[in-house]
Amino acid sequence: MLAWFDRAHGAPIVAAHRRYMNQLTDETLADPSPLRRTIGVWALSLYGLSVIVGAGIYVAIGAVIHHAGSAAPLSFLIAGVAAAGTGLCYAELAGRFPEAGGAAAFVREGFGSARLSRLAGVVLTLSVAVGAASIARGAAIYMAALITLPEPVLMTLLVLAFVVIAIIGVRESVGFAAITGALEILGLVAVIGVGLWDAPSLDPRAFLPTGWGHFSGIFSGTFIAFFAFIGFETLANMAEEVRDPRRNVPRGIVCAVIGAIAIYVLVTASVVLSGNLTDAPLLSVFTGPAARLFLVVGFLAVANGVMVQIIMLARLFYGMARKNDLPVWLAKVNARTRTPVSATILAGAIVLATALLLPFEKLLLLTNALTLAVFAIVDLALWRTKRQSRAQAGAFNTPSWLAPASAAISLGLLLTTLFL
Repeated sequence: MLAWFDRAHGAPIVAAHRRYMNQLTDETLADPSPLRRTIGVWALSLYGLSVIVGAGIYVAIGAVIHHAGSAAPLSFLIAGVAAAGTGLCYAELAGRFPEAGGAAAFVREGFGSARLSRLAGVVLTLSVAVGAASIARGAAIYMAALITLPEPVLMTLLVLAFVVIAIIGVRESVGFAAITGALEILGLVAVIGVGLWDAPSLDPRAFLPTGWGHFSGIFSGTFIAFFAFIGFETLANMAEEVRDPRRNVPRGIVCAVIGAIAIYVLVTASVVLSGNLTDAPLLSVFTGPAARLFLVVGFLAVANGVMVQIIMLARLFYGMARKNDLPVWLAKVNARTRTPVSATILAGAIVLATALLLPFEKLLLLTNALTLAVFAIVDLALWRTKRQSRAQAGAFNTPSWLAPASAAISLGLLLTTLFL
């Protein structure tokens, strides 16, 4: 009788119990993070888009046009495709290993090396700190046109303000970034509309290179344009604060990268077609009160990137401290705000010191070089991970050739620094 019951009814009961325990393990027992999971896929996607679009296009577009001229849209398109490959690699790794450590955790899992993970963490720390510093310098330039204070004072006030916001809570930080991101995107939509309206011609042949010498300018512009796509990797560091991170983090990264490519190409195309090939092409599109309003939007767009980078750096410190790669006090989370306060303060201090000590152009080039090095290491980490284990059923998965190809592209762009 008992044997019959076990065969007839026991298997379904055991299977249901196993499904329940697996769900419990995945969502509860396997989630020791004290960080608060409050971010959904749409908030994460908008947050990611605002991170990428914010500082990059407002800071780097003038330098890209300086090198590539009328072919600047091609530079942004090539940079976007290069960034998209690594973005997809980050998306798969974030689905496999949803940890706040981000790239450092991916390298540890892919190479099985704590030392290499620490090295990746150091390089990433330098990359994020220098990137945030370059954004802070760019924000201070916009801010100086609105407030007459010395640039070091403006940068100090800016960094301190965003450290406070980042400490208050992740929901508040992401909410602020999302609202600011919406303003950034509206400002760029206005640039596209006004630029195309003022363009004497909408002939796309204007973007084509005019000679072999122009190609070197396009690739130099591509390297600088790559800076405009930096930011999607910050979404991986938010994995412990995202609901259902194995699904939502990859979706957020993909949506953010695709949206950024479309916006960048359209903005640059409208600027080129309207003939505003100046050092400040976005501002030159507008005149009168509209220019003043866009200046405010530009400041918010660039400044928003400072807060985002501070948050990412703080999560990196937090994730590495949990793995004992950094002092344990950096892993402490405030009981009320549920944010890593010590890690956030340290991140802000590093960003501010870097911004005050290094000149802007060196910051921009150094940011790209360090970031490309990190991207190549992460791409190779995914390549090794895929060779060692299969992706989970239903998880985000990339073609086997994408990781090594993306690593080669990142290293190729890195080599172009020799010619800049």
